[in-house]
This record gives sequence, structure tokens and C-alpha cells, in this order.
Amino acid sequence: MAVSAPPEGRVRYYLVDRIAEWEAGKRIRGVKNVAMTEDFLQYHFPRRPTMPGVLLLESMTQLAGWLEAISSEFASWFLLEHVTSCKFYDLTGPGDQVEFALEVVPGAEPSRRRYRGSGSVGGKRRVVAEFDGQVVPLADIEAPESQRQLFEILTNTAGFSLAPKYTSGNGIGQVFQWSICLPELVTSRQIGFSLDCY
Repeated sequence: MAVSAPPEGRVRYYLVDRIAEWEAGKRIRGVKNVAMTEDFLQYHFPRRPTMPGVLLLESMTQLAGWLEAISSEFASWFLLEHVTSCKFYDLTGPGDQVEFALEVVPGAEPSRRRYRGSGSVGGKRRVVAEFDGQVVPLADIEAPESQRQLFEILTNTAGFSLAPKYTSGNGIGQVFQWSICLPELVTSRQIGFSLDCY
């Protein structure tokens, strides 16, 4: 099976909203919050918005990619090839917070990986799956530095400061400056702005 990079200007679904914990090379836990504004809910299904099962599986696959990335210092990523088993237990819709737990199944070759995992809402199972695929160089499909920055955001480890800094004034009409610097996900440049308050 040939692996090719997605075309530029593509629409990208990030189906993991937070990575809660991980152990390099072994396991990872993450969360997907299903919002009413998700475009895939528009027609799936009329009068009963439901997250498609294949997107629940994609959330698990993306978590596998994140585990490969963090386990390899952002040199590798996981690409799904084969779903061994997958079972759905209930529908997932707007307002649900799906908690995923994924673990590496030992015994695969170095260039391949097998995962087993589940997704639950409020402690009740929604999906259980086992799947395998290739471990590929991350640089072939994404910019490693932008993925590292996104990982920091997903794990709440990104540098962010909104602390006021006193700049001038005599007690009345003092000037404070807030600076915010956020990583831009598309490139490695930094964006920032200041707000002066009197």
C-alpha cells in the first residue's frame, strides 16, 4: 500500500481535543468533545445528530499517531491499514465527551504497530476496537515542529502567559501591559499582541 502526503489546502479534522496522559511506547488517553456545531452531524442523522462510528475510530487512530510521535521525539506517526475488530455499543451525539484509552499490543514488527482501545461516555462504553498499521516518518505527512506545538496545546503544556507587567504611572492612571504569544500551528513563527490598559 502506497503512502502519500495529503494535498495542500486540505480540510483537516482534529478529532482529539485533549490528551490526558500517556506512557511512551505503551499507552495514551485522550478526549473528544462532540459539539452541536460539528459539520459531520448536519446530515448524520436527520433529527438525531450522531457522530459517525468511523470518526470515533479515526479519533482512536489519531491518538495512536500522537503516541507514536511522542514516543519517537516527533519522528514517526501511525497510519491505519487494517481494523481487526470494532464494536459499537451506543450512539454518540452533541454534548458527549468521549474518553478514549488506547494501548500498544506487543509483538508487532518495528515498522508496524497494533493497538487496542475503547471509547466511553460517562463511564459507559461506546466503542471498542483493535487495529494495526504502518509506522511512517512524520516529516513525510506533516511538519514535525507544528505537530509538536499542537501536542503541547493538546496536553496543556504550551507556553502561554497573560500576566500583567507594570510599565508606568504614579498609582492613579497606572499603565499595565499584557502580552500574549501563541504558537501558530501552520508555521514555526510566533504571533503576539499587546494590550495597554490605563
